[in-house]
Amino acid sequence: MRTLLITGPGGSGRTTVAAATALAAARAGGRVLLLGTDRTDTLGAVLGTPVGTAPGEVAEGLTARRVDAGEDFRADLAALQDRAASALDLLGASRLDPEGFGPLPGAEELSVLRALRDAALSPAYDLLVVDLPPAERALALFTLPEDLRRALRGLLPPERQAARALRPVLGRLAGVPMPAEWLYGTAARWDTELAAVEAVLADRHTTVRLVAEPGPAGAAAVRTAGLGLALRGLRTDVLIAGRVLPEGVEDSWLAGPVAQQRKTLDEWRQTHDVRPVAHLGRDPRGPDDLTALAVPGVPAAPDASASAASAASGGRAGPTPAEWPVIDRLADDGVLVWHIPLPGARREELDLIRHGDEIAVTAGPFRRTVPLPSALRRCTVDGAALREDELRIRFRPDPRLWPRTP
Repeated sequence: MRTLLITGPGGSGRTTVAAATALAAARAGGRVLLLGTDRTDTLGAVLGTPVGTAPGEVAEGLTARRVDAGEDFRADLAALQDRAASALDLLGASRLDPEGFGPLPGAEELSVLRALRDAALSPAYDLLVVDLPPAERALALFTLPEDLRRALRGLLPPERQAARALRPVLGRLAGVPMPAEWLYGTAARWDTELAAVEAVLADRHTTVRLVAEPGPAGAAAVRTAGLGLALRGLRTDVLIAGRVLPEGVEDSWLAGPVAQQRKTLDEWRQTHDVRPVAHLGRDPRGPDDLTALAVPGVPAAPDASASAASAASGGRAGPTPAEWPVIDRLADDGVLVWHIPLPGARREELDLIRHGDEIAVTAGPFRRTVPLPSALRRCTVDGAALREDELRIRFRPDPRLWPRTP
């Protein structure tokens, strides 16, 4: 299956573009699932038919549903209490009624990630189109799986998990259940689920489509979003320029906005594959308006079944879309150079900190900690520079760790 994640700055028309893209793909003969993530039914307003939390066909070949964070949270709370029943009984704690609670902070993001994972692994569809939250929230969403897995490994490192095998024995000897057993089991389950989400995001058939209205605000938002996506190793396919005004209006009040849009479009075309979508003169509503937008199509993904099977098994479906190559310059300069593409980055906004076998990269408002490639772990950092939209980090072999050559 091909997965298309659509986002953009708030008010850019991303929901409209997501609905139009999914509808066009379904009319082209694909089996398409459109997943909405807004709290309210914004997809239903655009499609002209309500979209519920359960999958429902809204057009031939097009199924739509939206995420219900409250329902997911209540199900998780009930399941958690079932797994921790012995610990709750030991402590004399009463069970909570899930129906009396709304989602806690963070539950919405986890619900979106879970829905994304489940939908991407479904064999019932050829294309998954996800109407993500605005770009700022979407980028924070992309960081969750990796950051949560790192936190879990820090709280419950693998060497401590060997104690899991002893918990039932200790419990029988003590005569009381051991509360920590369910903690290790829950952590392992979460790690597996988060790894599956990471596999979907890293899949070579997963792309991000940005939607923005050309203008100063849109240009700034696109630069920031592009930088955040590059740091996460995510690939964009096209940039949808929405609500593009018609040319030939030099004698009207639209002349100024048209010139401003034209300038931004020219700048975007230097770095992006830009696809303009015309302003209809009204808010698009219903299939006819969505078709009139003429949004670009989505290429079919080859070997989709193999990709889904690999992700379902917890493996990587293919190479990371955005490669971060290590260039060997030992013979010429005595260093290895790690190239990290960061389009739109500014030198004064960059920062690097090495922690053992990991390196934390800060670019603008974004930060990511990544493990070093194996060869670089035996090196010391020799410097870094920003060149041609790439962060190039130089590593010099550590004589104490680097293998000697005869």
